[in-house]
Amino acid sequence: MNRGNGVDRIDRRILEELQRDSAISQRVVAERVGLSQNACWRRMQALDKAGVIRNRTVTLDRDRLGMGLVVFVMIKTRHHSADWLAMFRKHVSAIPEVIDFFRIGGEYDYMLKVVTQDMGRYDLFYQRLISGIELHTVTSHFAMEAIEEQRPIALA
Repeated sequence: MNRGNGVDRIDRRILEELQRDSAISQRVVAERVGLSQNACWRRMQALDKAGVIRNRTVTLDRDRLGMGLVVFVMIKTRHHSADWLAMFRKHVSAIPEVIDFFRIGGEYDYMLKVVTQDMGRYDLFYQRLISGIELHTVTSHFAMEAIEEQRPIALA
């Protein structure tokens, strides 16, 4: 791996292949990027060790699993201390319906991506979210269609 500025052209090609299919065999990756299996394996290990590859996951079909409701929850708070933030992070991270959690700039302070079965389950999530922690504003935006989701990071 090119340690000066991150990853080189070959590393990017390896990462592109892994983003398309994390279950792809190391042999196939090597063939597609034009490396020997050993050289590819060493690069993949270096990318893992450097933390460039954080994990390997499977993308699930929410609708087939009955998890078709996607909600973007925007939160404003009056609290900005490190202690409050630590408590808030722990509170939100303990809620399994939250699949993405961001601290953001602009009109709101935090954004959550929530996936659940239906409006009734969303209401249960909402009740859990607001219990035991003071929030100024909670606004929900319901996704009607996923046009592009979980796209690979463009490395070119």
